[in-house]
Amino acid sequence: MLISPMARRWVSMLSAVLLVCCSMLSKVSFAADSDYRLGPGDLLRVNVFGSPELSGEVRVSETGNITYPLIGQVPVAGKSPAQVEAQLVSAFTDGGFLKQAQVTVLVLEYRSQKVSVMGHVTKPGQYSLQSSSRVLDVLAEAGGPINEEAADVATLMRKDGSKAPIDLNALFAGDPEQNHVVGGGDTVYVPRASQFYVYGEVQKPGMYKLERGMTVSRAISKGGGLTTRGSERRVVIKRKDKDGKEQHYSAKGSDLLQADDVLMVKEGLF
Repeated sequence: MLISPMARRWVSMLSAVLLVCCSMLSKVSFAADSDYRLGPGDLLRVNVFGSPELSGEVRVSETGNITYPLIGQVPVAGKSPAQVEAQLVSAFTDGGFLKQAQVTVLVLEYRSQKVSVMGHVTKPGQYSLQSSSRVLDVLAEAGGPINEEAADVATLMRKDGSKAPIDLNALFAGDPEQNHVVGGGDTVYVPRASQFYVYGEVQKPGMYKLERGMTVSRAISKGGGLTTRGSERRVVIKRKDKDGKEQHYSAKGSDLLQADDVLMVKEGLF
């Protein structure tokens, strides 16, 4: 069937628009993490402008290569999608297969790069890295910190051995400075929170998470409040000093608790 010149122009224009769209998607996909490096298991979508027979999906092999029509095996492990685009353009052009090759590479599935989320989260384990993965993303995949166990500060341990603290309260309040980009081999560790103990004349004596700025009054509220016989004026804090010896202190409602403090609420004097 013959195609009119005008129809050919429309097809050409449509192809150009599709190429621009693919290019824009590629830029958006990797804008947040342009350093993403491909590895075994990643699924790529390769678009070759004007050559639909050369476009398609290809998965990176265990040896870190992709096998592509006309040019055979192409090593891609450890390279960014942009570098693979340039590599394919060079192979098509130098091999004489295409005169002016235009290629885009999108990552459809990220399988090679893993981030570990450990400690007091709902589902600790390894999770596949996305191109724009940040601390919030991987914490969400892990089900989030366990509220009554997790500390207020987590640690991002980089693959290169460097560390960065993460203020979880600020992170969940929307502070972008705490929402670090994570890379393959990184680990987010959420430690157990410090604890304190409250006993005596409270409704629910026991062990509780030591939250930031925890006062004696707040601690009593955590313990369900005073019993009918309890008095906030007769509270003693049992605390170990630097030598490990237990010291007793009379406490006011505004006093701040420390890790492993024992709060004893006594009966009021009538």
